[in-house]
Amino acid sequence: MLTETQVVALAKFPEVISVKPNTYHKAHTTRSWDFLGLGNKSPQQTDLLRKANYGEDIIIGVIDSGIWPESLSFDDNGYSPVPARWKGICQIGQAFNATSCNRKIIGARWYSKGADPENLKGEYMSPRDFHGHGTHVASTIAGKEVQGVSYGGLATGTARGGAPRARLAIYKALWGPRIRGSDAMILAAIDDAIHDGVDVLSLSLGGGAGHEFPGTLHAVLRGISVVFSAGNDGPVPQTVANVVPWVTTVAASTIDRDYPTLISLGNKEKLVGKSLYYNSTLNNDGFKELVHAQSCTAELLASSNVTGKIVLCYAPWLAPSVLPRVELPLTINRAVGAGAKGLIFAQYTTNLLPMCKGGMPCVVVDYETAQRIESYLAITESPIVKVSPAMTVVGDGVLSPRVASFSSRGPSPLFPGILKPDITAPGVGILAAVHDSYELLDGTSMACPHVSAVTALLKSLHPDWSPAMIKSAIVTTASVTGRFGVPIEAESVPRKVADPFDFGGGHMDPDRAANPGLVYDMDAREYNKFFNCTLGLVHGCEFYQLNLNLPSIAIPDLKDHVTVQRIVTNVGAVGTTYHAVLEAPAGVVMSVEPSVITFTKESSTSMAFTVSFTTRRKVQGGFTFGSLTWSDGNTHSVRIPIAVRVVIQDFVADTS
Repeated sequence: MLTETQVVALAKFPEVISVKPNTYHKAHTTRSWDFLGLGNKSPQQTDLLRKANYGEDIIIGVIDSGIWPESLSFDDNGYSPVPARWKGICQIGQAFNATSCNRKIIGARWYSKGADPENLKGEYMSPRDFHGHGTHVASTIAGKEVQGVSYGGLATGTARGGAPRARLAIYKALWGPRIRGSDAMILAAIDDAIHDGVDVLSLSLGGGAGHEFPGTLHAVLRGISVVFSAGNDGPVPQTVANVVPWVTTVAASTIDRDYPTLISLGNKEKLVGKSLYYNSTLNNDGFKELVHAQSCTAELLASSNVTGKIVLCYAPWLAPSVLPRVELPLTINRAVGAGAKGLIFAQYTTNLLPMCKGGMPCVVVDYETAQRIESYLAITESPIVKVSPAMTVVGDGVLSPRVASFSSRGPSPLFPGILKPDITAPGVGILAAVHDSYELLDGTSMACPHVSAVTALLKSLHPDWSPAMIKSAIVTTASVTGRFGVPIEAESVPRKVADPFDFGGGHMDPDRAANPGLVYDMDAREYNKFFNCTLGLVHGCEFYQLNLNLPSIAIPDLKDHVTVQRIVTNVGAVGTTYHAVLEAPAGVVMSVEPSVITFTKESSTSMAFTVSFTTRRKVQGGFTFGSLTWSDGNTHSVRIPIAVRVVIQDFVADTS
């Protein structure tokens, strides 16, 4: 409320250290959208969200476990009538009537024929979501803004979807506590979604590497963009699923939010782990006895007498044979069963927090921290420990994004000549609607809806763009470096710099995707031949695969020399000149012809070019990586990832 003169006068007082203008900080939640630069109240009036009118009237089909229509995220207050082009229905059923649909959830169907009776136990025989997975996904895509939500006080702020004005069409094809569905149910859902008139299809599901869902090509032939999760079988190579070239396959990565948790030892030493522990009333009497039960088997927990104590589970010698994300839930159950009042779990990856939630303190630490705790235990007669509730930290101090350890990796064992995944997006610690509340979940299932929402925004902004153009815009504008210019890393064993088999083109950058400059377009009918190849109906598939006009190049068997063709289409200003910038894979000579392209008024809007690869060495090798970027030296940098494997003979296992 001060004038400039008053500020100067006040600042001169010896008792006044500084006078600064007041700035407003908003609390963050579905923080992932702010992290992606799609801030709802960001000062840039130019961002994709506004230009695309928040996804107004784009219809997104979600094939998942249903929806919880009462969630505040799906309130339709302020929405215009349902688009006239919509041909879908609101299929009623148990605890789901005609009023469960509204101007936000404009359609809902369910598919239970052929379901395993085990999966239907306790289920709602209707589009209502028993598990919560489908609701979480749908609210991440298009949930309206809901203020003041949190997970037990963690991650407090405003929850919203990426395309908050888009409409949702729900297809329940996944059932039961294990969220399972059959090919037939999913195919029926895809078929209905096509005829109902969806613009985008989002499928956070998969059958594992080597399995592809039928029916998706029909959707793409009708101009519908199809987005899939890559799977949660990482960090093992060759595990990526949903790899057909006409869909967008999404890996998962972290955001700039973390949950440090203070561990206080009886010797006043303070260490920090990570947890989602928030219920301090269960542990309000401060310090508890600390015991070390090594691998925390049922026998070791029993012999360590853990009742009423906090137990350390630290057995580094078992690291080669134990998968942390399988072991942690089992360990939690055993520790609770043995009467423990808290758990400190040591392992080599931190993408485990949603398993470590609930009232009991459950903290994830690395081996170094665990070793410090063990050293304290070894020299102390009556060791004690106190676990404080987790804190929420947001911003540049959190190293992010990093590809999540669980995110499935390429190359695809089914089609090694198609580079997958395509892109990575936030999929760790995502807060979104589950039943009547909000929960933090991890998974490529959470990453997929981020790309589905951006696909919807791009469809709204560029209604004439094909699914291939939209996918190309997302892949070619992605970033491979974090905010400080450091290469993005992938959680693995050990952590490493991410490559295209971890994250495809890189980390999605929605605002840049709105104006990509050039795109790799493709007539969807071109995919038919590839589809026939998958059925073994045609010959010459290898050559055909290499020359599909995808925004990536994968050559799984370079013996000597190969040349591939690509075509770029100008969607930017006329008269722009682009120069090729090459990053050749190690051990390979790479060249582009022509290396300069100009789009004049007279010339076509599309230009063809060839990329040649020649091996420098005769080895039976593994994949090495590179990129090709078309740069206009100013606004646009159109980058595609490249993966090349040099071979002496075909079909020799790459087990390096």
